[in-house]
Amino acid sequence: MTNENYNGWSNYQTWNVALWIQNEFSFYAVALACGSYREFLYSIAEDSVGLATPDGVSWFDPVLNFAELDAMIEEF
Repeated sequence: MTNENYNGWSNYQTWNVALWIQNEFSFYAVALACGSYREFLYSIAEDSVGLATPDGVSWFDPVLNFAELDAMIEEF
């Protein structure tokens, strides 16, 4: 990650979503099978996990940096 506005992420929302994906096994397991954040979104929608992280940040928030989240998922 080259932008360090919020703990190395472009904003709080992107950091929060990344944190949950990396630290909650059920989200991580889904992400392992995905090639992008959009694919992750489709997968969790099928599982009915809700519209937001347990902290209340929307998985679909328009300020999310999808490029950063894609890069994170690709590294798995």
